[in-house]
Amino acid sequence: MATLHGDVVPELTLELARLGLSAQDLGSAMQPVLDTLVTRTAAVGSGYFQWRDQTLTFAARAGSGHMPDGPIMAALLAHGLPGDLPLMDELRAASGVLFFPDTRDDAATAGFPELGVLALLAAPVRARSGELVGALLAHVFTPHLWTADERVLVSHVTSLLSLLAARLDAEERELAAQEGALRALGLCLEARDAETQGHTDRVTALALTLAARLNLPDDERRALRWGAYLHDIGKIGIPDDILRHPGALDAQMWTRMKAHVPDGLSLARQLPFLPSTTLDVIACHHERWDGTGYPEGRAGSDIPLPARIFAVCDVFDALTHARPYKAAWSLDDTVAEIRAGRGTHFDPQVVDALLDELDARAPRH
Repeated sequence: MATLHGDVVPELTLELARLGLSAQDLGSAMQPVLDTLVTRTAAVGSGYFQWRDQTLTFAARAGSGHMPDGPIMAALLAHGLPGDLPLMDELRAASGVLFFPDTRDDAATAGFPELGVLALLAAPVRARSGELVGALLAHVFTPHLWTADERVLVSHVTSLLSLLAARLDAEERELAAQEGALRALGLCLEARDAETQGHTDRVTALALTLAARLNLPDDERRALRWGAYLHDIGKIGIPDDILRHPGALDAQMWTRMKAHVPDGLSLARQLPFLPSTTLDVIACHHERWDGTGYPEGRAGSDIPLPARIFAVCDVFDALTHARPYKAAWSLDDTVAEIRAGRGTHFDPQVVDALLDELDARAPRH
């Protein structure tokens, strides 16, 4: 089993997400996840099983590593795991991944010791309704106490399962799965960038609030939300010595840092389901109203409105929270800075919407 380091898990998750998003079917989408469980944990084998209404079983869709031998396992692979298996009942009630260090000691894993599986992890895959539609299993042929590093890895990797299950036919399920996966990507980027915890969700929520004030239609709000999740995806390729530099960047480092915008746009274009508005947010979130931003120096209404909304929210959140290179600013100082940028850095109407929102949130005496 390979040793895991702090930066490895987010980067690995991002790579798995990229592979999953570009896969042509559910089996090939799951394959890199299963392979990762085998190579990065003590698991010697793993498999993905998907619910089939017609047979009332969870049919095998993909596998990796060594599977148990014998006629029982052969029958399970051919016909699927019974829907009333105790483990499946346990997964239906589970809120997350289940870890079993010794299957002989738990009634939920009845039947697995007979297969020679003595340690097991099981992750539920759910539809938007909450219904269990799949299960990812990884096993060991000896008892094994799952380590903290393994649990962290599995929790990150399985956050992608709803995305990979987007190959289910219903469009509503697919959108929900994509939403969850893109947010997971944003959180991984946030972790690698050493951002203040919660930045992604805070800036997304504020951007949606301003979008509502500015009457953006629902489809553009969703695309803005996705762009907020992925706005810094290009930082995947930025070296740590630049990304986590504690002070001002020199000219060479700054040039490399600015390249995260076109790099991010190139990566995002590999996800064919992303709408153009999402790509606009990624491409233009560092442009400025007066044309002095980057990478293209676009100005005024030539910058798409969702990107102009996001830019204000991103700066507001960055100023009001501590970063490795600065302390948090007070709300008054932040508002003064945003006001000062009205008509230069920021779209005036977006600044006004933010100030109106802050005024509405202020306590009344």
